[in-house]
Amino acid sequence: MRGYDGGKKVKGRKRHIAVDTLGLLLCVVVHAASTSDSRGVHLLLLRLHRQVTGFVKIFVDGGYKKGCIDWARAMFGWTLEVVKRLDGGKGFKVMPKRWIVERTFAWLGNDRLHAKDYHHNPRHAETAIYTTSTRIILRRLAEI
Repeated sequence: MRGYDGGKKVKGRKRHIAVDTLGLLLCVVVHAASTSDSRGVHLLLLRLHRQVTGFVKIFVDGGYKKGCIDWARAMFGWTLEVVKRLDGGKGFKVMPKRWIVERTFAWLGNDRLHAKDYHHNPRHAETAIYTTSTRIILRRLAEI
C-alpha cells in the first residue's frame, strides 16, 4: 500500500508516532502517503487510546487541523496542543516539544531497516519500528 502526497512531495508511506517525554515509542501507525495527515492522526489516537491511558495533554505537529483537536477532545477528553513554527523560515529549527519526535525519527533512521521502504505490508513496517524501538530501549538499559 503506497501512495503519493502532493503537498509534501512524498512517495511511499507516512509514519505517525506517539512518544513519551523521553522520546520512547508509545504507538505507531504506517499508511499510504496519499492518506491525509488528519486521517493518520485519527488512526494513531484510536490505537493510542487502546494501548495507553491517562493522558491529559498531547503535543502535535502544526499540520493537524482544528477538526482533529475537537475530535480528540470529544472522543477521549484529551487536549491536543499544536506546536507551531516560530517563524515562516525554511529548514530545521528546534521547536519546544516537537524536537522529541524528530529525535525519535532520527534514532529509528539509524537502523538500516528504515532507510528504505522494504516492507510491502504497512503492518510489517509498524512491527519493524516497534522492534527497532525495543532495541533502543534495551541498549539504554544495558548502559545503566
